[in-house]
Amino acid sequence: MTATNSLTSDDLGSSAQRERRKRILDATISLASEGGFDAVQMRAVADQAEVALGTLYRYFPSKIHLLVSALGREFERGDALVRQREVPGDTAAERVINVLRTTTRGMRADPHLTEALTRAFMFADASVRTEIDHVGMLLTRMLTWAMDPSKDDVSDDDIAVAKVIGDVWLSALVGWVTGRASVAETGTKIEVAVGLLLRE
Repeated sequence: MTATNSLTSDDLGSSAQRERRKRILDATISLASEGGFDAVQMRAVADQAEVALGTLYRYFPSKIHLLVSALGREFERGDALVRQREVPGDTAAERVINVLRTTTRGMRADPHLTEALTRAFMFADASVRTEIDHVGMLLTRMLTWAMDPSKDDVSDDDIAVAKVIGDVWLSALVGWVTGRASVAETGTKIEVAVGLLLRE
């Protein structure tokens, strides 16, 4: 881990440190839900999380690190929820589309938070690669599981397909957040991509 990476739960040795990280991410999500990207200021996060500003920077070197880490936590929750119940659909394409529809619906329900997390993902540079890779891994895991929940081992081809679908979904989400695409256009783009990549 370099000095520019966020501290993950695995990096933290004590329950107090893990709880502090959780409070920081809770505060970030709360502020983003209220006012979007601009509302997430490091001082405001530190105050709401009841940590010193220096402590916040030790956990998350920048606002972008902080928000992309929050996106990762939202995807961790999404992944856990997906695995708790059977995904509707008779084919891999139908199941993947259902997972993406559910995820998109949840994000649309909190537009300020979605705007903040998506903009951070767009603005992230190479210094945020660890956090970006974590988000990508979680999305890929959700999609490969939806493709075939009965498989214990995921093939390289499955992973490659899931990564492309994930990239298309994130691109469509950016289009919606920036006002370049409607909800309907976003959904159509995703369904076309999934249909082409997961033809039975």
